[in-house]
Formats: sequence, C-alpha cells, structure tokens
Amino acid sequence: MNFRRGSQKEEPEINLVPLIDVLLVILIFLMVSTTYNKFAELKINLPKADAEKQQERPNQVNVGVDAAGHYLIENATLNTDDPEVLSEQLRKAAGNIKDPVIVINADANATHQSVIRVLEAARIAGYSRITFTAETRTAK
Repeated sequence: MNFRRGSQKEEPEINLVPLIDVLLVILIFLMVSTTYNKFAELKINLPKADAEKQQERPNQVNVGVDAAGHYLIENATLNTDDPEVLSEQLRKAAGNIKDPVIVINADANATHQSVIRVLEAARIAGYSRITFTAETRTAK
C-alpha cells in the first residue's frame, strides 16, 4: 500500500544561514580573545640626533642622571631616588620661575627607571614642560 502516491518527494536542502551565523560567532570570539603583543618581536635601536645646540634658556632647570642612578639638579647632588624629594629639589631649583622647562641630561647607560623618577618628580611638582638632551652624531 503506497499512501504517498500523489505526493512528491521533497529534496533535502542544506540551509547555510545557521552555518554562517555559527562561523561568524566563532570568528568574532577569536578576534576578541586574541592578544596582540607588538613588542615581542621588535628589536629597538635608538637613533642618534642631528641637531644644532640650543641656546640656554633662562627658564630651564637642568637635571642630570648618571649611569649609577645619581641625580644632579642645578649642580646640587642628590643621594636619593624618592620622587617626592626630587620634586622638592625641582621646586627649589625653579625658584620663582613660572612653568620652567625641565631639561633631563641622562647618561646613555642610565636605567629607564632613573629617568622615570625624574618624570614622576616633575609631575608631582606640577611641571609639564620636559625635554631631553642628546649627543650630536659625528659626521663620518
């Protein structure tokens, strides 16, 4: 007994919309969960600067940092690495100068942390104009 004689057989079809939805969700998940580490493979070579010597500014405070991490603010040696003490010395060296330029003269072998302490001290003291000095490259 064939009861389906009058009915046509339906062709099975593959619905691609749910497949595409699932693939997009997986793609978005992978994009969001991936971390990008841009410094992992970089080899950094710091450049030398070619510039003319700038004239002395009357509103500048010179800060020296040697390779051992000792600080010199306007010819006054400091035996501390506390940013609070450094900021007090920056204020004393600036005196009544309004918004002085802090010039950091750091040794090429000075640690990054030593320079960051000077930046932190300038921030605590309320000084935002900071610059660095560099040695002029010799012509070859």
